[in-house]
Amino acid sequence: MAIYHPKLDLLMSYAAGSSGESWGLAIATHMALCPDCRSIVSLAEEMGGSLLEDVAPEPMNSSSWEQLASQLGSPEAVQIASPETATPSAQPTFPEPLRRYVGNDAKDIPWKRLSGVGYQHLIPTRDLGQARLLKILAGRTIPQHGHRGRELTLVLSGFFSDHLGEFTRGDLEDTDEDLIHQPATSAHADCICLAVTDSPLRFTSLIPRLVQPFFRI
Repeated sequence: MAIYHPKLDLLMSYAAGSSGESWGLAIATHMALCPDCRSIVSLAEEMGGSLLEDVAPEPMNSSSWEQLASQLGSPEAVQIASPETATPSAQPTFPEPLRRYVGNDAKDIPWKRLSGVGYQHLIPTRDLGQARLLKILAGRTIPQHGHRGRELTLVLSGFFSDHLGEFTRGDLEDTDEDLIHQPATSAHADCICLAVTDSPLRFTSLIPRLVQPFFRI
């Protein structure tokens, strides 16, 4: 059961269909692991549907159906995943809808080296959010950094900790430019996360800043 959840504005944006593709992917993947957030979004969608019933209908123009069909066929229309039902030993690391984006589970991802702390895999999306998978090796500490915008970090396996707490599978850390932290992984297991940012990180030391452009982080 997840302890750390997205802030309410993200859940409401998702329910309203106004999340960007990257942010929607993070929220939908979290909801596949979190029944509490599934319930909140379901309730918000029901409330939104009730409000729409009170709105007087207007005639549609001839191109409306084509526009709707185009949107439904787009990868940007991230759908909420069904909750996990397999036994823990049989569960894949990546729940839906994340598997629809990366096409494989963790062992099959073409990871790229991320300095000395681990690996990453960029996930193509069509909004301004930058989505990536991170595999931070066991016993590593990420260089201290802040944020120029918002960052979501969803744990898919293992755990990491910082001064806000310990984050395990299903937990989502929702941070902004007010936070400076230095996450660390367990000494016993790698930590795999889905991370979404809208701006580059702001490292506090020189060497990470020098290599930052090469890793697009």
